[in-house]
Amino acid sequence: MAVPVTGPAAPAGPARRVAAPHFVRLKLRVLGNNFHGQGWRIALFVVGVLVGLWFATGGFFALAAPGLAGEPRYALLTAAFGGGLLVLGWLLLPLVFFGVDETLDPARFALLPLTRRTLVTGLFAAALVSVPVLTTLVAVSGLVVTAGALGGWPAGLVAVAGVAAGLLLCVAAARAVTSAFATMLRSRRVRDLAAVLLAVVAALLGPLQIAVLAAVRQADWDRLTGVARVIGWTPFGAPWTAGIDVAEGRVWAGPVKLLITVLTIGALLLWWSRSLESAMVGAASAGPARDRRGPAGGAVAQLFPRAVGWARRNRFGALVARECRYWWRDARRRANLITIAVVGVFVPVMVNLGGSRLATDGGQAFGEATADSSPVLVSLSMLFVGVLASVTLANQFGFDGSAYAANVVAGVPGRLELRARMTAFSLYVVPILGVVAVVLATLLGHPAWLGVMAGALLAAYGSGLAINAFVSVLGAYALPETSNPFAMNTGAGVAKSFLTLLSMVAPAAAAVPMVVAAALLGDLWLWLALPVGVAHGLGAALLGSYLAGDVLDRRQPELLAAVTPRR
Repeated sequence: MAVPVTGPAAPAGPARRVAAPHFVRLKLRVLGNNFHGQGWRIALFVVGVLVGLWFATGGFFALAAPGLAGEPRYALLTAAFGGGLLVLGWLLLPLVFFGVDETLDPARFALLPLTRRTLVTGLFAAALVSVPVLTTLVAVSGLVVTAGALGGWPAGLVAVAGVAAGLLLCVAAARAVTSAFATMLRSRRVRDLAAVLLAVVAALLGPLQIAVLAAVRQADWDRLTGVARVIGWTPFGAPWTAGIDVAEGRVWAGPVKLLITVLTIGALLLWWSRSLESAMVGAASAGPARDRRGPAGGAVAQLFPRAVGWARRNRFGALVARECRYWWRDARRRANLITIAVVGVFVPVMVNLGGSRLATDGGQAFGEATADSSPVLVSLSMLFVGVLASVTLANQFGFDGSAYAANVVAGVPGRLELRARMTAFSLYVVPILGVVAVVLATLLGHPAWLGVMAGALLAAYGSGLAINAFVSVLGAYALPETSNPFAMNTGAGVAKSFLTLLSMVAPAAAAVPMVVAAALLGDLWLWLALPVGVAHGLGAALLGSYLAGDVLDRRQPELLAAVTPRR
C-alpha cells in the first residue's frame, strides 16, 4: 500500500516548488472542465452568483450604515454581533445544509510527494476562490466604510486588515471543522461522539439567539454594548471590531485583535492539516473482522441487518438490506442522519419554547413558555421537521455515484427501487421523528398533543418522500469522490440549494391541510390527527414511488450519467 509523503521528511525537489497559485489554477481548470457542455450547471452557477451578490449588497449597506450615520455604538454592535454570526454560520452551515466546496479532492494528492504545509496552503488558497467567499467579502466590506467614516484612514486600514483576516478565519474554520467531522464519522466507533459534538455545536445557536433577541426587546443598550465588547475579544468578533476600536481611540486594541485572529487561523490550519492527512491515508479501521462462518444458508442471512430481519429474501428485501447498511456505514449518509436528529429536536424546541420565553420577561420565564403554544403552532414546527427529514433523499442516487450502474444492468424496476429506498431510510428516520414528538410533548407539558405532532410529522415526511422521489430522478447530480461527507463540487452546491428549496416548499404545501385541520377541528383533531397523518404520509409515499418509478424506468441511463463523477 502506498503511503502519502506529507511529513517533515518529504523529499526536496520539484514538489517543494509547488506554490498556492498552482492549486488555484488547477481548481479553475477543473471547474471549467466540469462546466464544459453542462449548460444547466453554468446557468445555476450564474444564478447563484447573482443571488449571492444580492444578499451581499444588503449586508454591505447594513454594516456600513452605522458609520455613514455617525453612530459608534451601533457600529460596535453590528461589527461584533454581525461578524460573530457570520463566523458561526461558516462553522455550522457546511455541517448542517450546504457542505464545503471540494473541487480539489485532497485524497487525489495522496501519492504525490507534497509536504503537509504545501498541501494545506494550496488547498486553503483554492478554497478562497469560491462564490461564498466573494459574497462574504462584499458584505463585510461595509465594516471598512464604517471604520473609515468614524476614524479616518488609519481606522480604515486596520478594518481592511481585519476584514481580510476575518475572511481567512471563516474559510479556515469551515474546512477544519468539516474535515475533522469527516474523519470522525468515517469510523463507526466514534460516530456517537461525533453526533454529540455536532449537537453541542448546533445547540449554541439557541442560547445566542435568545440572549440577543431578549436584549433587543428590552432595549438595554448598555448590556448589549458590554456583550459586544466581550465578543469583540473572541475570535468570533476580533477581526471585525479591530477597526472600530481604532476609530474610538483604542489604537492598541487593533493590533492585539488582529494577532488573536492570526493565532486562531494558525490553530485551525494546524487542526485541518492533522485531520486532512488522516483523510488522505484512508478510512479508519472499523475493528477486527467478525467470523462470518455459519450454517448453510447463513451467508445470505448475514447480508440482512437485524433491523430488516423481517424482510423476505427476495429482490425487495435485498435492496432494503443494502440501503440499510449504506445508511449505517457510509459517512456521507450518516452525516445527514445526524443533521436530522439534531435539527429535528432543536427547531421545534426553539419555535415552541424559545419564542414564548422571549415574550415573557425577556426570556426568563421558562416555566410559562407553554402558555402561547397551540396545536397549530406545534403542527407548523412539525411540518418543518418532517420536510427536513425527507430532503435527504432529494439526491439519493448521488450517494451511489457510478455504483448505480449495477442496478441499471440488473434492470431493477423503478417502483421497486424507490419503495425499497424509502423503506430503508424510514427505518432510521421514523424512530427519530417519534423521539422528536415525545420530547416536544414532554417539554410542552401537553401529552394529549402527541397525536397531533406525530400526525403532522408523518404527513409532511410522506409528502416529502413523494416529492423527493421525482426530484432525485429528474434533478440528480454527482457528488465528489472523497472521504469528506460534507464535500460539494463547485456548481453542484448551487444546484443543491435550489433542489433543497424545491424539496422543502412542495412537501410543506402538500401537508398544509394538517395545520388547517388543527386550526378548525379543535379537540376532535387530537384524536384524528394520528390516523389521518399516517394515511396521508403513507399514501403520498406509495403514490410518489408509483409515479416516479415509471419516470425512473425511462431515465436510468441519463440518471447514471448524471450521478457519475466527471474525472
